[in-house]
Amino acid sequence: MAQQEVNIKKILPTGLIVLAFIFIIVFWSRMTVTIEAGHAGVMFRLLSGGVDTTQTYGEGFHFMSPLNKMIVYETRQQEIAEDMNVLSSNGLEIKVDVSAWYKPEYKNLGSLHSKIGKDYLRRIVIPSLRSSARSVIGRYTPEQIYSTKRDAIQDEIFEEATLILEGRYVDLTQILIRSIVLPPTIKSAIESKLKQEQESLEYEFKLEKAQKEAERQRIDASGKAKANEILSASLTDKILREKGISATLELAKSPNSKVVIVGSGKDGLPLILGDTK
Repeated sequence: MAQQEVNIKKILPTGLIVLAFIFIIVFWSRMTVTIEAGHAGVMFRLLSGGVDTTQTYGEGFHFMSPLNKMIVYETRQQEIAEDMNVLSSNGLEIKVDVSAWYKPEYKNLGSLHSKIGKDYLRRIVIPSLRSSARSVIGRYTPEQIYSTKRDAIQDEIFEEATLILEGRYVDLTQILIRSIVLPPTIKSAIESKLKQEQESLEYEFKLEKAQKEAERQRIDASGKAKANEILSASLTDKILREKGISATLELAKSPNSKVVIVGSGKDGLPLILGDTK
């Protein structure tokens, strides 16, 4: 009997080690988790309160109780695109392709999982995108949507969708209108009107340019006339005579001989008779 007790004491530690090893092998996959890059985890504790909303588990290797479960979310920016038929302000049906860039709030990942769940895209992101797009586009005419107000519409959809998602643990970073499809007749009418407006703007530009050139020429001519008027007023008979005498004397210095008679010309200016040869 004593021998059996000794054998049991020897075998028991070895048996416990073997059982522990088997336990680890069987439950290893439930005791460890590796969170990939661009992801984060939420812990569900089976025996201690359910979803842990106080901690978000980052990338890398983690140990946990085999009774618990790690729920992994992608935390990178993601995109959802929606094709929608919406009504303009005058009741015409317009097809738009709108996309949203979004991501879950990292620090509130536990609350997101507890209150909304992994299907948060279908439950809150898409409905907010559809609702805000229909609401905003319904304020504009097809012409405004097609031509001048596209950026403003994007901004307004973003603002309304952000308000809808406020407090829902999701970050909305951008709204983009990727395409707008109008009824063919409406599109043709808008393009024709835009072409006429462009031609009108070009004509106005040419007319304004011609008017500016005419004004420039008028100012230039006025300046020249004013200069001539000032010059004429300053040229007295004595100045003209002096200029004429100076010019005549310079001419008389040329190699060809000339007879210069001072005071014999009109108004008393020197008179050049020509070559004496």
